[in-house]
Amino acid sequence: MQDCTPELLKTFDALKDVPDDQLQWLIDNSQCRMLPDGEVVSLPGEPIAGTHYVISGKLRLYLPIGGVKREIGDFKAGDITGFLPYSRAKISTGYGTVIGETQLMTFPATRMTELIKTQFELTQALVHVMTNRVRSFTALQQQNEKMMALGKLSAGLTHELNNPASAIVRDSESLLKHLQLEPQTFKSVIAIRMEPEHLDAVTKKLFRVMSEKREVNLTLKQRTAKEGELTDLFDEMGIENSDDIAENFVEFGFETEDIQLFKNHIPDLYFSPIFNWINTLLVTEKMVQDIGESARRIASLVTSVKIYTHMDQGQDKQYADIRIGIKNTLQMLIYKIKKGNITMVKDFDETLPPVKAQIGELNQVWTNLIDNALDAMEPNGKGTLTIKTERDKEFVQVSIIDDGPGIPEDILSRIFDPFFTTKEMGKGTGMGLEMVQRIVNQHNGSIKVKSQPGNTAFIVCFPIDG
Repeated sequence: MQDCTPELLKTFDALKDVPDDQLQWLIDNSQCRMLPDGEVVSLPGEPIAGTHYVISGKLRLYLPIGGVKREIGDFKAGDITGFLPYSRAKISTGYGTVIGETQLMTFPATRMTELIKTQFELTQALVHVMTNRVRSFTALQQQNEKMMALGKLSAGLTHELNNPASAIVRDSESLLKHLQLEPQTFKSVIAIRMEPEHLDAVTKKLFRVMSEKREVNLTLKQRTAKEGELTDLFDEMGIENSDDIAENFVEFGFETEDIQLFKNHIPDLYFSPIFNWINTLLVTEKMVQDIGESARRIASLVTSVKIYTHMDQGQDKQYADIRIGIKNTLQMLIYKIKKGNITMVKDFDETLPPVKAQIGELNQVWTNLIDNALDAMEPNGKGTLTIKTERDKEFVQVSIIDDGPGIPEDILSRIFDPFFTTKEMGKGTGMGLEMVQRIVNQHNGSIKVKSQPGNTAFIVCFPIDG
């Protein structure tokens, strides 16, 4: 084991300018020890023993994230960690484990006040160490918060994109099989002999009904009754596949009067092939509509992602409709909204002018506040999320309101503090609301919260003209 001397401590970059007498005082009041591989020097929830100076070897820090120990970094010879001057952290949040045989010099936390009062340059050097540590740790936590938010968004988007993508694959396969069955129907149609005027009447009526896109809003009971009515009529006419044909005709809004018009122009002999041919056209039309709707759904989600991330714009403030950013944020979280059985109330001021802001940054604000509101309502299995935008003179005000259990009075004043979180392990890092406040401050705005059981409102206010 090396002797702890002022000369040795001056090899620490942080201590190189500290006077020798202060370093000797530090040595005299510290414990120097050699620790074996695997020794644990700190545990989550336990008081921080003191300031550790790594003389040789390595000390590894782990944080419990998502129910597992995540490696944060190593402290090697020349590094300082543990309790530092003016730090409010008295309890360890992670694991400190020795890697290989390691020599530590530990100054007890109980004597930190004496160090601050009597050793000015040493205190100054250690404060600089603490500042760098806070900066690095904050950056790490912010990155972790962003990754957690990205994970939530990507999980929801994956689900939302998978539905229309699967529908396209399913419908395209069904359409292919359907078209492969067409030759038999085609042969039946070719054998039909009809006068041109009757043929024109049938085709005009058919395509007029299809182009009208009649709205069909029927209850299950009403739909069943209509299908039964058409099935009976088709059976009387001797039409094959009457059940399937009736179902599709009802789907497209055909009425018995439409069938009667067709019947007036079709010879009895050709009822079955013609109505089966019409049914084939309807099935094909429906599949093509479904494929088109699914493709539009995917395109809409992709557009929402592009607008949400603001990926095609610069990072400078620019004028934009704030409601679009909020709507696209909701689109990003739609899966969680559906899963939570949440009722959406959008009370948007339609006269609100474009606001000058960093839209991508503001979208992070909406994401954090809406996501927190959804988490708050989750235990109830349902809830109502209200988002309100309004103008207050030269300011825009956005309120995000949930009917969850509310925020307890004793923690209300701490919710914007860095690293403070009430969420269970793996669901939050405590940086979400701190980041929200920082972004709002960058926009020369303010954020306040009002909370009581059944009504929690986060109110964001900032200038319209930036």
